[in-house]
Amino acid sequence: MSTPGTWQKSSYSGGGDGNACVEIANSPNRIAIRDSKAPARATLTFPAGAFTTFVDALKSHSAPGRR
Repeated sequence: MSTPGTWQKSSYSGGGDGNACVEIANSPNRIAIRDSKAPARATLTFPAGAFTTFVDALKSHSAPGRR
């Protein structure tokens, strides 16, 4: 995957500059994730299908008290 052109912040990033959030960029076959506080550092990339499975698993295992 080449360097993603458009990064989007998480909708859970909070106010201000989004001090505690991740950013995501996608292409037809890959998903990239980075820390918004350190965008020049490492970027994680996943095949699109694997990332979808990961997010679905997170949603199905919500934290206690968050329903």
